[in-house]
Amino acid sequence: MSDLKTKLLRELKRIPGVKHQPWPERDDGFSTIHFDGREIAHFHNFNEIDLRLGKRLIKQKNLKHPIDSVKHPKRTVNSQFIEIRFTNNQDIRKVVRLIKLAIGVPSD
Repeated sequence: MSDLKTKLLRELKRIPGVKHQPWPERDDGFSTIHFDGREIAHFHNFNEIDLRLGKRLIKQKNLKHPIDSVKHPKRTVNSQFIEIRFTNNQDIRKVVRLIKLAIGVPSD
């Protein structure tokens, strides 16, 4: 597992109710994030998460689907999910804020 994904998972573990579900049979970094018994996000690999943020919040936060997406190249602007790549600590903080926003937990 990459250092950034490990760091992100450590931060997510601090949010009450958020659970990480590894998929041991997969070695490509895929795993899921759950809150209140439902999937809210999944990792495509070790540095990209697909977050169920909702159309309204995606638009409100002016988030854009990566134009070079490999997993969801034809995703529409009406999707409930947004792919977010994380390559540094600032990206990790952004993902944590967005997950808190998605589940209705106040951000620090």
